[in-house]
Amino acid sequence: MLDKYLNDPDAIGLARFNYGALHANADDRAALAAYIETLEGTDVAALSTDEAIAFWANLYNAVTIKVVIDNYPVKSIREIKSGWRAGPWKRNLVTVNGKSLSLDDIEHDILRKQYPSPLLHYMVNCASIGCPNLKSGLWTAATLRADQDAAARAYINSPRGVRITGKGLKISSIYKWFKEDFGGNKAGVIAHLKDHATGELATALNNGASIKKYDYDWSLNK
Repeated sequence: MLDKYLNDPDAIGLARFNYGALHANADDRAALAAYIETLEGTDVAALSTDEAIAFWANLYNAVTIKVVIDNYPVKSIREIKSGWRAGPWKRNLVTVNGKSLSLDDIEHDILRKQYPSPLLHYMVNCASIGCPNLKSGLWTAATLRADQDAAARAYINSPRGVRITGKGLKISSIYKWFKEDFGGNKAGVIAHLKDHATGELATALNNGASIKKYDYDWSLNK
């Protein structure tokens, strides 16, 4: 399904997902629902740490695609509300080990609390242009660390992650919303960016470029 509906990264490094085509294909919609149901039946306690991280990220991404498809067409995932709140993240959408879970539960209460790492933010995709790309294949324990590093490097070195301007760096709001995961302050964020920056960005960071503005595009990554 990822091979069929996820495009290669474009000029700004964005991998767009063809939600419209998936929405129009009843068989593939059913296959996605069946995949999620299979994941719901997983005994997570039997998984290793890396297997569990990959499992939760795959579940989060599959459920996010499904909730967009179920409500398609939308221009932004924020149009799909949880009560009066923008976005579907607080809705209970799956049940794992007998517990009903929302996307927020998976991301914040499970992934970020149980397996804390800034690299988790490059694994979950919120169906938005501003987000790190949806991975072209499933997350797996065998290649987890290499794939996390590759995802971080791709995002940080794209204009959606960090952009060099005449006044300094304009960076993703992810680094503001979750700054505690990136060292707790701007210095910690800069250190994290340096770990993955290449080319012109690496040079700018090494020359003392500072964060001046945050930005995020909530438009659907279609």
